[in-house]
Amino acid sequence: TADRRRLHMRKNNGLVKDVFQAHHMIDLRGNVGLGHVRYPTAGTSSCAEAQPLYTNYPHGICVAHNGNITNVEELSDVIRNEWHRHVNSDSDSELLLNIFAQHMTGQNGDIIEQVFSAMEHVFLSCKGAFSGCYLINGVGLVGFRDPHGIRPMVLGSRSTSNSEKRDYVFASESVAVDTLGFQLERDVKAGEVVFVDMRTNKVHTRVCHPDPRPAPCIFEYVYFARPDSIMDGVSVYETRLKMGEALAHRIMELHPKHDIDVVIPIPDTARTSALQAAYALGRPFREGFIKNRYIGRTFIMPGQAVRKKNVRLKLNTIKSEFAGRNVLLVDDSVVRGTTAREIVQMAREAGALNVYLTSAAPPIRYPNIYGIDIPTRKELIAHERNEEEIAKQIGCNWIVYQDLKDLENSIRTSSSLGMKDFDTSCFSGSYVTGENINDVYFTLLHDKRNDSAKTERSTKGPQSNNGCESMVNDLRPL
Repeated sequence: TADRRRLHMRKNNGLVKDVFQAHHMIDLRGNVGLGHVRYPTAGTSSCAEAQPLYTNYPHGICVAHNGNITNVEELSDVIRNEWHRHVNSDSDSELLLNIFAQHMTGQNGDIIEQVFSAMEHVFLSCKGAFSGCYLINGVGLVGFRDPHGIRPMVLGSRSTSNSEKRDYVFASESVAVDTLGFQLERDVKAGEVVFVDMRTNKVHTRVCHPDPRPAPCIFEYVYFARPDSIMDGVSVYETRLKMGEALAHRIMELHPKHDIDVVIPIPDTARTSALQAAYALGRPFREGFIKNRYIGRTFIMPGQAVRKKNVRLKLNTIKSEFAGRNVLLVDDSVVRGTTAREIVQMAREAGALNVYLTSAAPPIRYPNIYGIDIPTRKELIAHERNEEEIAKQIGCNWIVYQDLKDLENSIRTSSSLGMKDFDTSCFSGSYVTGENINDVYFTLLHDKRNDSAKTERSTKGPQSNNGCESMVNDLRPL
């Protein structure tokens, strides 16, 4: 937060409720601030790389960033060797901070034009996905979204006791705007910069890229976003209903003589799709798994053994819903297959006669390089396998995946803004920023982010030492 030109910061590893307790919030004084939660898809899970990140010159600038920059090696070389700025971590967010700060340095004249000029350089320099905010101490907030709009960003506002002023908020999802009592204004456009000037309480906007081409990440609608979110003018809940209906039609097409007795969602994200699939199939919808809400998302946990153990801790079966029945399990997606394999086994142990599995997403065959932890093809269960081979690996009788065109249409037909293109790279292998699956970048990504590398780092000791950087997090070769 910023208060009378003094910045106050609190960050650490852990859940929000544990890191930010009442006495911490009291110390975070001021009427402007940045907050961020993350799991690392670049760099490490070190406390030192937790955001916001800060540089003192010029003004004092902080950044919070959602996404993943892909040309980090090139940018690091320029920042260190040409600009002689110090980069102390492997975080791509630190690069984003330094590029903006560099181009804010030495400028004269109107601060509004300085901000937009600096952001033009950011957009032209960086490749990948990057939506986020800069806090410029004593000046204001700068919200931005990359030229493809891969990661979401919305703007909200609310009235204040002073009728001439309004409060403003940026967030990755509209639910955060709703929860804080703000009114959703709109999505930040691809390639757009929104500058909230805290000195005048005025909002200035400009598209700062010469050729923005919107292609939001389709996986946000499948998995990451809450169902009550509105993203790019699209109700996530409505898209998931349509995903479920398309799934049901695909099941009837591939298995017209199916003997499904009951449809059971794998909580929580798949619940909406499962409900509509059950309705379209004319089969009862039942809750068969009860979720322990204190266990996090398993597909992002390091190591197969840890993921497998946590599936059993995360879910428990209602055995009466499985016993003696042919069960259709509906999941939002199948990534490595560890979770699906355990869940199918749990269904059989609960007495299911046959277990069928369907996914609201198409087969994930390629790494995601835009901020989702799907880093290497070899760890994906759909890599170089067809549906029959995948079903055998998981242990189900058969598996049906969503068709990619049906997935795209479930979003397009829900859009009031005429959405055309999406980033579907983890399904199609086509990357909107131009990367090729055979590029050296993917080899480097695999080396840093595969299960073995993450497990090795996690077994070497704590990720931070009372806020000081641990040697465990230095990934550079000796």
